[in-house]
Amino acid sequence: MFLSPKRECFSINRMSSRIETNISVNWHHQILFTKDVFNAENPILYDALKREAQATARKTLIVVDEALSKAQPTLTAQIKAYFKTHADVLDLVCDPIIMEGGERTKNSYFHVSEIHSHLDRYHIDRHSYLICVGGGALLDMVGLAAATAHRGIRHVRIPTTTLSQNDSGVGVKNGINAFGKKNFIGTFAPPFAVINDFQFLTTLSPRDKRNGYVEAVKVACIRDQKFFEEIESKADALNHFEPASMQRLIFRCAELHTTHIATCGDPFEMGSARPLDFGHWAAHKLEQISEYRLSHGEAVAIGIALDCLYAQNMGYLKQKDCDRILRLLERLGFQLWTNDLIHEDANGQLVVIEGLEEFREHLGGKLTITLLKSIGQGFEVNEVNLPSMLNAIHLLKERSTESGNSKVVTAQI
Repeated sequence: MFLSPKRECFSINRMSSRIETNISVNWHHQILFTKDVFNAENPILYDALKREAQATARKTLIVVDEALSKAQPTLTAQIKAYFKTHADVLDLVCDPIIMEGGERTKNSYFHVSEIHSHLDRYHIDRHSYLICVGGGALLDMVGLAAATAHRGIRHVRIPTTTLSQNDSGVGVKNGINAFGKKNFIGTFAPPFAVINDFQFLTTLSPRDKRNGYVEAVKVACIRDQKFFEEIESKADALNHFEPASMQRLIFRCAELHTTHIATCGDPFEMGSARPLDFGHWAAHKLEQISEYRLSHGEAVAIGIALDCLYAQNMGYLKQKDCDRILRLLERLGFQLWTNDLIHEDANGQLVVIEGLEEFREHLGGKLTITLLKSIGQGFEVNEVNLPSMLNAIHLLKERSTESGNSKVVTAQI
């Protein structure tokens, strides 16, 4: 009889085994501030992209927001001249691609595929650069294309609105809307660099200049009482779009935003707590209900007001603090009521309340809402008292009627 030699065999039937390890990934997240980024004598973009040793010029594809291109008609020529000056490091593979910005660009995967086709056509690889110059919606869409082509292309954001310079453009999220839900498809992918050029703010409409203020109020409410007081002291200057006050607000808001991402221990939002989404559960739903007639900033202002009144109803937030926050939002030019809050479905239920369930799903299964105990001190709750929330909507409507502040901006974005 043949006897095989004895040897140890691995069998999952007779032993329990596992492999576990911690994987740490360090990201160098640089946010740079400048004016006239595409001035040939301004080295900030050149230096940011040259930080790695390279033997040849890196291919670069640029996407520019259509509205910005129209507002600043010399921009394309400036970009081409800039890359010609720095051809030793940067190879502009084609003229800047002009694409529609605004929320409509996020409402279809078509635009992501369009970016992918350009990346393929010009053989943009993982060591090339995809630069987007535009507002938050275009940055989100192009960022998704960059994160999914070749499993990640070096993406450089050049935000051009207050909202994107102090909030969405400096974060690590990309995405588009789908199935009637905000940012249903997306990724977490830190950009290679973010460059905030204050010059791009000069041609914005008053509405777009104001939009980013609300995110500064938001982060001040949950993180920094002194910053809130600073915004209060500069409210009139901000409402008149005084450049120095706007630039200070943008810088401090971006700083608080990125500090939270870097130090909260959950940069890719694996947990359920989302402090930076204070006021956003209602805002995202209001944007959808209004078919994006309400801009993101306008919707967040209403969402913050609603959650402050709810926190007051529940005994968490003192009335004087609630009033102070709502007054500041109004001083900055925001309207705090929209009839979209009382839009009903076929069963007579308020559609905005569906935003709580959609927010829960977006968070990953457990509802977590950020509320305030005081200005500068946020905390989390895992359930919402529906009668108190409905009462908060009633109080907000009553307040806006009494103050004559019931008209909302209805211009299309």
